[in-house]
Amino acid sequence: MAAGRRAPPEPGGGPVLLQGVFGVGPSPGAASCSLVLTARELQVRRPGGSSGGSAGPDAALRLADCVSSAAFPAAAAAACFSLVCYPFRGPRWGSPARQRLERTFRVYGGPDAEGNLRIAQAWSRRIRELSVPAVPVQDGDSYGVLPRPCRALVLLNPQSGAGRALEDFQAVVQPMLAEADVAATVFVTERPHHAHEKVRDEDLSQWDTLVVMSGDGLLYEVVNGLMERPDWEEAMKKPLCILPGGSGNALAASINYYAGNDHVAKKKLLTNCTFILCKGLHTQMDLVSLSTASGKRLFSFLGFGWGFISDVDIDSEKYRWLGNARFTLGTLQCLAKLRVYQGRLSYLPLVPTAQGTPRDPPEPVTNGHIPLPAGTGAPGSLPPDSLLVPLGQPVPAHWTVVPEEEFVTVYAIYQSHLGTNLLMAPAARLRDGCIHLFYLKAGISRTALLRIFLAMARGAHLDLNCPYLCYVPVQAFRLEPRAAAGIMTVDGEALACEPVQGQVHGRLCRIVCGS
Repeated sequence: MAAGRRAPPEPGGGPVLLQGVFGVGPSPGAASCSLVLTARELQVRRPGGSSGGSAGPDAALRLADCVSSAAFPAAAAAACFSLVCYPFRGPRWGSPARQRLERTFRVYGGPDAEGNLRIAQAWSRRIRELSVPAVPVQDGDSYGVLPRPCRALVLLNPQSGAGRALEDFQAVVQPMLAEADVAATVFVTERPHHAHEKVRDEDLSQWDTLVVMSGDGLLYEVVNGLMERPDWEEAMKKPLCILPGGSGNALAASINYYAGNDHVAKKKLLTNCTFILCKGLHTQMDLVSLSTASGKRLFSFLGFGWGFISDVDIDSEKYRWLGNARFTLGTLQCLAKLRVYQGRLSYLPLVPTAQGTPRDPPEPVTNGHIPLPAGTGAPGSLPPDSLLVPLGQPVPAHWTVVPEEEFVTVYAIYQSHLGTNLLMAPAARLRDGCIHLFYLKAGISRTALLRIFLAMARGAHLDLNCPYLCYVPVQAFRLEPRAAAGIMTVDGEALACEPVQGQVHGRLCRIVCGS
């Protein structure tokens, strides 16, 4: 029927962009319905339904939930257009999750088959255009949208987590990407550092995005592989994407949280994150540069830990086949043999501005040379750690040194989630310029420690007002263990126990996000 005729504004959906009467489904003789397309939704009104005046539609398909639309010829000189959406559907219990919904409409009122197909194509094209995420106006040009068609390199570790990453990719992810016109080239890793080498040496111009289907450790490999490239500044403009395929899946849970979604896990979380990839919105993300006494320099997107939390992470590796449940078992085991670690912790507090964003300290410090802003050094040189002095020197006078030197754990996190079920830093955001530093002082009981981690499941651990739990937002930190005792981790990967310091580098890479 008629396509392209404007009409008065419709309640709830905005001005009408297209409207017409079509058949429901692809079969001839099916019931008809009235469709109204606005900038936000496709409204469906069936005969005898609420068709008049200010009454709402019988159904409304939100274009924010739509990942694809197509037009195609049908029998009897008709044509069809369809759309695939992933709206949230609430179960009887638990959190709502996205579920696939496909709707097809039959165009039969045109002058001929060619005319019907043109109408179907016009509707399908307009639906696709309106389904592209609106780029937020705040923060200047920090947001972007992946192109369509989109070329994705998927780096997948088949051994991560419970060992189902490849199976889940084929069952859940691949069909969704195909619908959204995302062509996936799958690279299955065969050994440690395989992904690191791949992205370090590969011609990245072949792809529009780099997708990691694994736990957080594989993305850590990818980030550091990219930072080793001579053209790292250009390479880090390539949007990264995380799909949960491991045990902890902290960044995937954080991305889901930042999108405003309810907490979900397992395949529900995978569906949510794949939907976010299908929509294609991406933005900037902070990284933290870590320097060790042995001379290593690493780049981290999630967190650095020492003590209890790292003990749980690494000691529970042998229970990887349990998936996320490995952390529960590991926590109970580490509680039974609770340890105390000695060392000195120092930090540079975050200095907020009136807008709530950090600013530089009053005077930058040097590493034996004059620090330069990122991008002003020699071509290919990494961003300087302008807030840090060498580990062999005392921290600057404007830093804070924690008076206590006995800890149960120290954890510097830059995302909201420590794991799928652990909301450690509810205020964290992708580019807040902040390291959220937590430490637990020695003397805490096992019961109080367990209570903290139970409350962390809902992000309420600070509400307990436990005198042993300390939290401070910082720009940089230094940790100097007295002995090489205890496990250190960076983004969930084991690190030799030695003096470490780090500082945040704002907006150093790009990540596919939901908002």
